[in-house]
Amino acid sequence: MKKILINVAIFSLLVAPGFSLAAGLVNCNNNTAPVTNSDGSVTAPVACDFTQLMDLINNVIRFILVDLAVPIAAIMFFYAGVKMVTSGGSAESRSSAKKIFTNTALGLIFIAGSWLIIRTILSILGYEGAWLGF
Repeated sequence: MKKILINVAIFSLLVAPGFSLAAGLVNCNNNTAPVTNSDGSVTAPVACDFTQLMDLINNVIRFILVDLAVPIAAIMFFYAGVKMVTSGGSAESRSSAKKIFTNTALGLIFIAGSWLIIRTILSILGYEGAWLGF
């Protein structure tokens, strides 16, 4: 029971910032009236269509790739490096650190490959948006 609570707490800490950033994910509204901004300027409403759906998918992928995967991989590389440096010649600790290095690198390769597959599918579907800064 204690392990489940710890896992839920860690998951909540990792996911909570995503909810505060979710406001900018969808770039459309279906209002028929123009929107008045805080500075007094008026912008026309943007209808939700296929492009906005693809923008949503693009924003979610960018969040997962840039805001989650890269920092977690950096933390894991750091942890493995500290573990290797402080192993004190223990073959067991060194092999554990090498395994963490390998798994983190394979995870990044897997994420980059999945990004490439999704971008290819989006291109086939006709989405011509930005390439996530790559």
